[in-house]
Amino acid sequence: MSRHQPSPTASSTDTGFATRSKEFRPSPVRAVFETALDPSVVSLAGGNPDLSTLPEGSVAQLASSLLSERGPEILQYGSGAGIDGLRELVVELMARRGSSIGSGEVQPLAGSQVGLDLVTKLYCNPGDVILAEDPTYVGALGVFGSYEVQVRHVNIDQDGLDPEAVAHAIDAARAQGHRVPFVYTVPTHQNPTGVTLSPERRRALVEVCAARGVMIIEDDPYGLLDFERTTGPVATLHSMAPEHVIHLGSASKIFSPGLRVGWAVAPAHVRARMQIAAEAVLVHPSVLSQELVVTWLGSPQWTTVLDRSVEFYRERAQATTAALQEHLGDRAEWTDPKGGFFTWVRFPGVELGDILNRGIQEGVLIVPGAACYADGRSSDAVRVAYSGVSPYRVAEGIRRLARAVPAR
Repeated sequence: MSRHQPSPTASSTDTGFATRSKEFRPSPVRAVFETALDPSVVSLAGGNPDLSTLPEGSVAQLASSLLSERGPEILQYGSGAGIDGLRELVVELMARRGSSIGSGEVQPLAGSQVGLDLVTKLYCNPGDVILAEDPTYVGALGVFGSYEVQVRHVNIDQDGLDPEAVAHAIDAARAQGHRVPFVYTVPTHQNPTGVTLSPERRRALVEVCAARGVMIIEDDPYGLLDFERTTGPVATLHSMAPEHVIHLGSASKIFSPGLRVGWAVAPAHVRARMQIAAEAVLVHPSVLSQELVVTWLGSPQWTTVLDRSVEFYRERAQATTAALQEHLGDRAEWTDPKGGFFTWVRFPGVELGDILNRGIQEGVLIVPGAACYADGRSSDAVRVAYSGVSPYRVAEGIRRLARAVPAR
């Protein structure tokens, strides 16, 4: 019997993998994860929440109490529909953002990334065209590629996605004979740019898509992280057209990413299909994780901790802007986030090349802008994530980035 093993450099067809396997590429953040752990390196790459605001021992006490009181129930198999408490919690969270829903429209998930996979699996055939912002969330691109769909980017500016450009892109794709199942958007404190879709454009976008029978996938992990806390959170796209919008939410940015708890809000018949599709892969989301999220977000201290976290993010965004002005004021331009974790820094007229490795050589990690496009284009921008580092470290990271960027 032959003991021959395929060469590590063999193509996907040589090794027996499906052609779609080539779409599974290392994340630009995950690929340098060990580098990010080096304390001498300033990581402005990962959009990590600051967990230092959690009261010491509080989550451990919650977990201990849950397991002591209900361990046999919580450690057993659960329902693919999730626990009642999480569905009811999402109903309350959505009400804060203007959406009136019932618990039958909520599908708990093992992170909202799972929801992105499910909607693509359920709505898209190979060769379909979906629209996404220019630039878009890098984690979405791997999902879309794995289902062999085409991603076409649509212009985004300081007011967010341009509805007229969306209408033109849908019509153009259909004129070419393509299906357009949905528009994917992160409308509030967008990843990677930090911009927020204006109220006027929100209404126009849902009208454009509803008139053409195209769904909107609203990816909304940052919606409760507004820096201006007195005006209340921005209304969801879902609140404006619940029949035409699937809303993806997450506990990762407002509590813990490690618990992997998210949810989808969709019309009841769509939610039911999502549950069946999710059960085929995951069986059910973690019962313990869901219970912890429900207990923490239902506690009186949660909003106080959330407000303190958002204040930290606001200070870090201001430190980022000040450092950019000091070290790159005559060489770059950047967005002015009003919430969330990111700003988008452009270097007009500069060929950034391998900015990731040059940054590492200077002791700073960033996400190259090119990673945020599906079509392999080069980019004159980088994503800067300020959420997980102190204002002092942010400023030091920007100083190092300035050294890494080539002269014009």
